[in-house]
Amino acid sequence: MNEPSFSLRKIAVAAFGPSLLFSIGQGAILPVIALSARNDGASVALAGLIVGLVGIGSLVSNIPAALLIARYGERLAMVWAAALSVLALTLCLIPGQIALLATGIFLVGMATSVLLLARQSYLIELVPLYMRARAMSTLGGMRRIGVFVGPFLGAGAMQILGLSGAYWIAIVAMFAAGALAYTIPDLESSGHRQTRPDGSTRILHIMHSYRKTYCTVGLGILLVSALRASRQIVIPLWAEHLGISPATTSVIYGIVASIDMLAFYPSGKAMDQYGRLWVAVPSVLIMGASIVLIPSTAGFVSFLVVSMVIGLGNGIGSGLVMTLGADAAPREGRTQFLGVWRLISDIGASGAPALLSAITAVATLAPAIVATGMLGFVAAAVFWHWLPHANSGQPDSSRS
Repeated sequence: MNEPSFSLRKIAVAAFGPSLLFSIGQGAILPVIALSARNDGASVALAGLIVGLVGIGSLVSNIPAALLIARYGERLAMVWAAALSVLALTLCLIPGQIALLATGIFLVGMATSVLLLARQSYLIELVPLYMRARAMSTLGGMRRIGVFVGPFLGAGAMQILGLSGAYWIAIVAMFAAGALAYTIPDLESSGHRQTRPDGSTRILHIMHSYRKTYCTVGLGILLVSALRASRQIVIPLWAEHLGISPATTSVIYGIVASIDMLAFYPSGKAMDQYGRLWVAVPSVLIMGASIVLIPSTAGFVSFLVVSMVIGLGNGIGSGLVMTLGADAAPREGRTQFLGVWRLISDIGASGAPALLSAITAVATLAPAIVATGMLGFVAAAVFWHWLPHANSGQPDSSRS
């Protein structure tokens, strides 16, 4: 079949630039949030909680973000999200104020939800179906690249400005993201906005109308997100168990992240050419099996190899959550649908650490890691049953 010409390169700056800049800002501050909290007098436990406020802010704002974008459009929503982030980061610069630091980090999490949802909605409207997975994988890849590059820029700034240097890098990056978003025209179809005041009713209607999709493919998304979040905990905890130094663990993280980044575009191309199923199932199986194997590693080399395979599994699934959400989203009420979709994903990501901690409390770390890895096999079964085996790009809601 002859497909109309479309190039992601032609829309790269408009489509991916704000996300890359915003992610660089996030990447700059993520490694130093806990250190900032400790410098302000927080306990270790409180510092950990403040770090988690990024995810909590994203979790609680998914639905409001959807309503905001549906009413005012992607461009204005991104500009406001960037402005909120700059304000939030300014609060973080005030020394000795733990409450302001916590508030700022929470607001950054909220802004992240708005920006990611706006970019996803923009790409769904702009990119043809036959290139959708490549677009979503590239969007996910930009986030990975930004979070990878950000810490290096932050580290350079901290050599001159101290700990606040990371926050100044983030302020500049997020201001640039907002400025770039401001120059991007809204899509023609974005002019039709929801002006009715019954936004919550609309959300409830979407949730009821698409409850089967949320409970089937959405379950797989929840499990994928839990698996991805757990790998970020499993690797450092098992490294400590093996006696690997924090510096060496950081090197392992960097290697895993580089593998993760390299796989994003090929994975999107495979999803577009062969279907979502043939990337989703291998991705979760590779991640799940690798996490299950982590407790069997007894030294640096074996641990590094298994960790790299985890990175490969995660990398080939780049953009999977957004692609499946885009496939399932209706044209009317799209942003509301995607807001609930992101909520499900964030619940999975937030629940993984709790699951790991609970099992570790009643057993030991090794069984907890194995149990977490088994989520990958459950996710594979869900996707195998509910995703189409042909390349239709739509969830198979006819199966029962």
